Amino acid sequence: MRVAFSFLVAGGLAVSATASSGGAVSGQSVDHGQMGQTWSIAEPDLLSVIKARLDHAAATGKLDQMNRQFAEKVKARVMRPVPVSGISPAEETRSWEFDPSIRIDKDIRDHKGNLIAVAGQRVNPLAAAALSKKLLFVDGDDPAEVEWAMKHGGDARAKIVFVDGSPFELMKAHQRRFYFDQDGRLTTYFGIRRTPALVEQRGDVLIVTEQAIARKGRGA
Repeated sequence: MRVAFSFLVAGGLAVSATASSGGAVSGQSVDHGQMGQTWSIAEPDLLSVIKARLDHAAATGKLDQMNRQFAEKVKARVMRPVPVSGISPAEETRSWEFDPSIRIDKDIRDHKGNLIAVAGQRVNPLAAAALSKKLLFVDGDDPAEVEWAMKHGGDARAKIVFVDGSPFELMKAHQRRFYFDQDGRLTTYFGIRRTPALVEQRGDVLIVTEQAIARKGRGA
């Protein structure tokens, strides 16, 4: 005897079976009826669900409250960005050279097609454009570090970059621009782990200095 089973799943589970004996298959099937309760597949419209919830939130005033809270969080994050992690006050002064040269991976041409640099060539950006301003990295919440940075000159000579604190608050107080090292990209690039720190050009390299300074309650 040879028995063949086929299964079909569609909402519930229905089973049909055909059986034959001998050398030929009869092709007849037997209806065994419903083997269990079946349910239709129902898929709610997700957009309709979202719209219904938003309509409810708007009707109850919760949506306006959520918008206000979101706007306040965004404003707070802009006014005081997330501090750069892993940065601490400099307890000793140390300096090192930083070579900003890069190796290009493909030919570079100008707008007329003239070859400027070939793939594999090392290019020092300082050869084409000098560092126009000193870069000063400070903890904006430390008055001693901010004062140290201010002594290096105004906007035309120095760019003060915070690793913590609120640049906008001090802009009003000092009437100059302050910046923030978002995600610690610049301090990571230069290898800076202590503040205050200074980056300035000397020839075709940059000199990075983490500077120990006098702070309230202790000396340099």
